Amino acid sequence: MEQQKILLVDDEPNIMELLSVALEDEGYRILEANNGTEALAQVEKEKPQVVLLDIRMPHVDGIQVLRQIKETNKTTCVIMITAHGAMETVLETMKLGAYDYLTKPVDLEKVKVLIRRALEAQRLAQEVTSLRSELEDKYKLENIVGKHPRMFEVYKMMGRVMDNKATVLILGETGTGKEVVARAIHFNGRLKDGPFVAVDCASLPCDLLESELFGHEKGAFTGAIAQKMGKFELADRGTLFLDEIGNLTLATQVKLLRFLQEKKIERVGGTKPIGLDVRIIAATNLDLEKAVKEGSFREDLYYRLNVVAVPLPPLRERRDDIPLLVKHFIQKFKSESKGKVKRVLPEAMDLLMRYSWPGNVRELENVMERAIVIGKSEAVLVEDLPLRIQKEKVTSGEELDTSSDRIPFEERVENFEKKLIVDALEKANWIQTKAAEFLGTSRSTVKYKMKKYGIIRGEGRREENE
Repeated sequence: MEQQKILLVDDEPNIMELLSVALEDEGYRILEANNGTEALAQVEKEKPQVVLLDIRMPHVDGIQVLRQIKETNKTTCVIMITAHGAMETVLETMKLGAYDYLTKPVDLEKVKVLIRRALEAQRLAQEVTSLRSELEDKYKLENIVGKHPRMFEVYKMMGRVMDNKATVLILGETGTGKEVVARAIHFNGRLKDGPFVAVDCASLPCDLLESELFGHEKGAFTGAIAQKMGKFELADRGTLFLDEIGNLTLATQVKLLRFLQEKKIERVGGTKPIGLDVRIIAATNLDLEKAVKEGSFREDLYYRLNVVAVPLPPLRERRDDIPLLVKHFIQKFKSESKGKVKRVLPEAMDLLMRYSWPGNVRELENVMERAIVIGKSEAVLVEDLPLRIQKEKVTSGEELDTSSDRIPFEERVENFEKKLIVDALEKANWIQTKAAEFLGTSRSTVKYKMKKYGIIRGEGRREENE
């Protein structure tokens, strides 16, 4: 691994020597510059990861140097050093893109902590830069599919929160797309250049969750052999997505509440508060109001999280969106079928429309990926679907669904007729003459109906030899 480079810029030799010795002990390669002109030359030549830059220097001051660094090397983290700490100066440097600032006399331990944080932030910034085009494409708003009225309410709420830092609570059953919505809010909003850090609160053991979120100091507990930054610090100047927020322990809820109130955290075993700029997007499939009444979730935290609520409807309540989602997933997985699969046969689509989808959009996505991978035809057939969905076939005594999805009478009759024909063909091993006998009609009628409804014999079936 390449040694990380730190550039020290100060016209006071004593400070330079103090910082140089302390940081070399941390394993960094130390570069030095005594004035602004020399500093800019070092930045151009060596491309250091972090610059410690004194504000007051002769000829070219630190603010001018900061401005030029940020114009040419946006990912370089610059920590300003000032003897005065005047509010106006600090504000100006932060607006120009400084990572943070230190006041003289410098606290060496604070310097080391800030550099570690700056390096982590720079690593994340570089990752974001390299992945941005891919992420922005993946989380385009058009990738959230649906024209149901309840989805338009979702879009409206997303639009209201994208360009601010309001805390968002996304509510919905498992598989409804809560993280997809959270990422879309982040990558299409004002924080898109910052990190997006996701934490599944349900997947981490209770005794590790607090350390994962807030980090820990060396020796804070058995096994804490080094200081560790938590997810909050990694998400600084970006978004922290807390999935399954209802699984937080009461103790962790208290620390989260404090952050929402003060924008500060403390590492496990730490004593100094750390100020952070992090937007919180939380999600849950639980009824938090019920959890509040039962005492398992803090009421004050619930109201802090529930600034803007985005409820996602289950797929069974927006069945009209299923064909749109199916088309979207065929496009998404077209590379896995080498572009072969282009459509879903009507009888297969009818089954998809009838199924209850307990796993919601995620389950539909998995079903479509499976059908595309195992299918041998240019269309998704009934037999490409899992058995649990194939069992949705309508029998003569089954009550037709007359719920909110109002399918016209003629279409229902056609769907039923298609199913009768497909069932007869399957029973006859796709020999049309035998299927016609089962149906009490002629082979020419069966052949005509197959053409009319686009019924295609599955690959590997016995073909009629007549």
